[in-house]
Amino acid sequence: MDKRQPVYKPWALPIKLAAMLLAVGLLHALSLAVPFEGTLKGEPLGWLQLLSLAVLAGILDRTHSSKQAFTTGWLFGVAWLIGSTWWLFISMNTYGGLPAALAAAAVALLAAGLAVIYGAACAVFHAVSKSGVGVIGRASAFAAAWALAEMVRGTILTGFPWGAAGYAHVDSVLQHWAPWVGVYGLCALSAFIAMAVSAQRKNYRKPTRASQLGVVVMLGVLSYTWFTSPSRSVTGGNRAAKPITVTLLQGNIPQDLKFGDGVNRALRDYREALLTSTSDLTVTPETAIPLIQQQMPERYWGMLETYFSKGTQAALIGLPLATRSEQGQLQYSNSVVALMPQATPASTASYQYNKHHLVPFGEFVPPFFQWFVRLMNIPLGEFTRGEVAQPNLHLKGERIAPNICYEDLFGEELARSFANPDDAPTLMVNLSNIAWFGDTVAIDQHLNISRMRALELGRPMLRATNTGATAIINAQGEVTHRLPSSVQGALTAEVYGEHGPVTPYACWVSAWGLWPLAILAVLTLLVAALMVHASRHDQRRFGT
Repeated sequence: MDKRQPVYKPWALPIKLAAMLLAVGLLHALSLAVPFEGTLKGEPLGWLQLLSLAVLAGILDRTHSSKQAFTTGWLFGVAWLIGSTWWLFISMNTYGGLPAALAAAAVALLAAGLAVIYGAACAVFHAVSKSGVGVIGRASAFAAAWALAEMVRGTILTGFPWGAAGYAHVDSVLQHWAPWVGVYGLCALSAFIAMAVSAQRKNYRKPTRASQLGVVVMLGVLSYTWFTSPSRSVTGGNRAAKPITVTLLQGNIPQDLKFGDGVNRALRDYREALLTSTSDLTVTPETAIPLIQQQMPERYWGMLETYFSKGTQAALIGLPLATRSEQGQLQYSNSVVALMPQATPASTASYQYNKHHLVPFGEFVPPFFQWFVRLMNIPLGEFTRGEVAQPNLHLKGERIAPNICYEDLFGEELARSFANPDDAPTLMVNLSNIAWFGDTVAIDQHLNISRMRALELGRPMLRATNTGATAIINAQGEVTHRLPSSVQGALTAEVYGEHGPVTPYACWVSAWGLWPLAILAVLTLLVAALMVHASRHDQRRFGT
């Protein structure tokens, strides 16, 4: 009887193993912010992130080829990215009018495309560490490959770093590294730990003294940062002598009404809230007033300008602006305008910030995708970009740096404002509207992203949002005040600006961007590859 040998499929994984990878990928997404009702709702779970990544690392370290390694990383990435960005379906289907099947396919295709980056990272790891590299070496190689993958996802085609692994550690012990290495450094640290725990220990060389010394040094630095990191404590000398009072407005305008029947409600509610606030600074959400000034009711904007020009208060108002280019064409920007006390009664000068990092499909149309945008009913599809590092708003001794919506995902861009420590922001303000994604876990994920920026840069973050999470975050990344999501309200509190030294992360990223971390990761992979080459040379030399 002819018994056929099973066909070897270098890309394939056993069904049970593939199912396990999909399951732990979903757990990895869950670790970013708990989506279920209860005491843990919205909380990041660093231990779950490490556990799920450790399962991936253990499976990856036992793959037999780079192709299998690619499949391993890709399956994990698909489940993780769908699990952490599934709410994009709501924006495309519920508010964009895209048929449900097409919206679901778009989310799946986005995840599948981005997961290729993680598949490639796992294939590279396998190629540089399959022989002659001890556990510490393999853990370092995996950390380097994983960090590079996260950075590539955060930069390619303008970047989409939502759900990066490091955000799960905004409350874990690894948070004390954030002011030193940022969220991508935390991605590397978590990957190192995951592989160090899960790697195979058979048929590999005993760790060298150099690798043992490296572990000791790393643990020593971790202990040092635990006690000295800006994320742990802020001394009294770093805070402003006096606080400022802030009011953060949450209009809770439904997204399906925002540019229709809800316009009049927004104009009425925000005008009333702005004119009755007694705080030093009042902040509205992103595009709280969904009209350009030329479309506003007569005297509406003039009334607000006059009110704030005569007193001692200021307001940061989110709205679209229209200006004419040198060629006479109208250009639109997603902007923040500050109305504030003026030197003379006739003056109407104001501060303006224009959003730099625009959202693909929502604020600009990527090349070759005009057809996709035409399938959806999304207004305000084309904006011009502002500069990366724009001037701060100076108010009552504070230097206030606004950012809009998901600009706070890009810590390396916010850090550019910290290049001159003497003029670095003392407060950051995020104006957002993620009502596009409903009352979902996206709200808590975004809050944890803002918390990470506060940790990295050592400055408080104020968040004024349409539906949530409107909150105040201190320089240690802790939420000190928060409004419930999906309600209309105003959050008022006293806030101290942080005038201390800039964090190490802000210092090196403002000067060199992410290049030092990327170069270190590449060098680590090169060293691992050289070790593999040396091991093969020894085997051929001694005939083993």
